[in-house]
Amino acid sequence: MFLSVFEMFKIGIGPSSSHTMGPMVAAARFLDLMRASPFTFAGVRGSLHGSLAFTGVGHATDRATILGLAGFKPDTYDHDAAETMLETIRSTHKITPPDLPTLDFNPKADLKFDYGPNLPGHANGMILMATDAQGDVVLKETYYSVGGGFVLTEHELQAGDQKTEDAVPYPFKTAQEMLSMAERSGKSIAAMKRSNELALLEYDKLSSGLSRIWQVMSDCIERGLSRDGVLPGGLNVKRRAKGIYDALQAERGTNQSAPHTINDWMSVYAMAVNEENAAGGQVVTAPTNGASGVLPAVLRYYLDHVPGASASQIDDFLLTAAAIGGLIKENASISGAEAGCQAEVGGASAMAAAGLCAALGGTPAQIENAAEIALEHHLGMTCDPVKGLVQVPCIERNGLGAVKSVAAASLALRGDGTHLVPLDACIETLRQTGADMSHKYKETSLGGLAVNVPNC
Repeated sequence: MFLSVFEMFKIGIGPSSSHTMGPMVAAARFLDLMRASPFTFAGVRGSLHGSLAFTGVGHATDRATILGLAGFKPDTYDHDAAETMLETIRSTHKITPPDLPTLDFNPKADLKFDYGPNLPGHANGMILMATDAQGDVVLKETYYSVGGGFVLTEHELQAGDQKTEDAVPYPFKTAQEMLSMAERSGKSIAAMKRSNELALLEYDKLSSGLSRIWQVMSDCIERGLSRDGVLPGGLNVKRRAKGIYDALQAERGTNQSAPHTINDWMSVYAMAVNEENAAGGQVVTAPTNGASGVLPAVLRYYLDHVPGASASQIDDFLLTAAAIGGLIKENASISGAEAGCQAEVGGASAMAAAGLCAALGGTPAQIENAAEIALEHHLGMTCDPVKGLVQVPCIERNGLGAVKSVAAASLALRGDGTHLVPLDACIETLRQTGADMSHKYKETSLGGLAVNVPNC
């Protein structure tokens, strides 16, 4: 099994990797399908299903789909150009994708929210259609946004187990295989992950790509720490990161700070990222947008607050975290709509704990233990966003996920890596718990806080 570090960490836009980035990517793929088709097209339509329908407005799924059909992509997204394009489409009922004819598209009539049963493949399903001059559908594809910005067609989802594996030197599919390969090779988890990446990618591209990932994460923290105001969506949630950060800065060098204040630093870094995400800003999936604050917060904590920390460890932190994230995605899920927030913030916390443990010199066994501790103590966590927005409880939850990551890494480093519950068993428990969890608690806003907190 091989998932690149650049598949786990994608640069995109908020507020959701599965509900915003994924639909935009799916729409871009549909445009490619249209370009390769022999048919002449006059219009496009679409329908959103399952969680994409129930929380689609709060997650800007409709907006992302429309922009994707207009040719926008998450990694090159231009906010001002997008706003102009949306206004043009709404007023003209026309859409002009690159290298395709002008197409009829009325956002209110041609993109439907279907609140019926989920499509069979995944809770995040969408159908895109192209029509001829008579309005008949001549091209149709079903897409599933399976978390973290990953998108599969219906056929790809069904053929998942038959995909060709990339030839890499350390193709571990489980945590146990990862540990066995590390023991036999004498390599760290990061070194094995790096070897896998370099089997398919030039060294300079890997190095510059990792640098860019951290730069985007770091820039996102800085923007979030500098901005006041109210987040969009109607809940009137105030940005708090800047105020907390300013207070923490003012307390530095005084005798006012209690030891537990370090938790506030971790939380404020995470909250800064997730406030930016909620506002539709540029973030990095880690492994998703909804959980995008955990890992950057822990890495920033390491660099700014741990004596002896070195920027030379950033790559190992990210590579180790990506290795753990790949195991969780392939053997369970990183999708809140499929398995609840245990998959998103729980997965992010496990990744960050592993990365920190690696940066602090942990052995492969200790790193696996750190990831297991963090994931175990998120098991059963539901995804119940109030009003379908990635704000409550998501923003604070990322802060608490970061705190758990650091605690998990610290506990693992106090031991020798020996522990009762293997990471593989914890990941399988996540999968089973997600399968058993009521759909009300899987990013539909039909249960939990979403129905017990007034949101009008």
